[in-house]
Amino acid sequence: MKVFLVMSILFTSLTSFAELVSQNMVYGNGAYEGYLVSPKTTKPNTPALLIIHNWMGVSDETKFQANRFADLGYIVFAADIYGKGIRPKDPKEAGTLATKYKTDRKLFRDRLNLALNTLKDQKNVDKKKVAVAGYCFGGTGAVELARSGADLKGVISFHGGLDSPTPADGKNIKAQLLIHHGAVDPFVKPEDLTAFEKELKDNKVSYKLIKYDGAVHSFTEKGAGSDVSKGAAYNETADLKSFDTSKDFLKKIF
Repeated sequence: MKVFLVMSILFTSLTSFAELVSQNMVYGNGAYEGYLVSPKTTKPNTPALLIIHNWMGVSDETKFQANRFADLGYIVFAADIYGKGIRPKDPKEAGTLATKYKTDRKLFRDRLNLALNTLKDQKNVDKKKVAVAGYCFGGTGAVELARSGADLKGVISFHGGLDSPTPADGKNIKAQLLIHHGAVDPFVKPEDLTAFEKELKDNKVSYKLIKYDGAVHSFTEKGAGSDVSKGAAYNETADLKSFDTSKDFLKKIF
């Protein structure tokens, strides 16, 4: 697999984390551009995490969340599902792009698995200790990667789009799931959530679903603002609690 590294390797300045080393990384024969970040020094067999972006593609928000987990000591790679240079300019364009993959789950899974294999090929990554986390559109993606039968230790979804288009695919899930959901998220239909849980239960998948009171969609994203009437808004309590729970989850599975 060819992987091309962008020349500038920089210490992250997206927020005040401990010293991290990060780089934009072109992969898949130049078709995709993700983001790789890790502690300055890593040892062989370091656990790793794949991040799946929200509907806006790989953005500063994606990189912030990746840095957040890298600061815990993991090697983190943020996948690029849309492709190099394909970055939505507005929600309308993002909706069109996201719908393309939500209606073609095979294409979605192919892009997800390419990114997973790219992460596993990185220096010092323990291929047996890899998990995936996704946000909104990426939460859907994290579950789809597990449904594809990917070898993962864990799956974390933050305010993901949850449905069950092919319930039988639940049998392919090998990982434990941690689902963070806004209790009043208007973008996830109650019947979809019910079908999603039924899929997991019917296929005896180990999972935990946490609903955050008062939280709507995008509760981890400060850029979403605070107006819950829009259906997407930042919620500090849900953000901090979901991250802390995810930290504990990763420690447990690794």
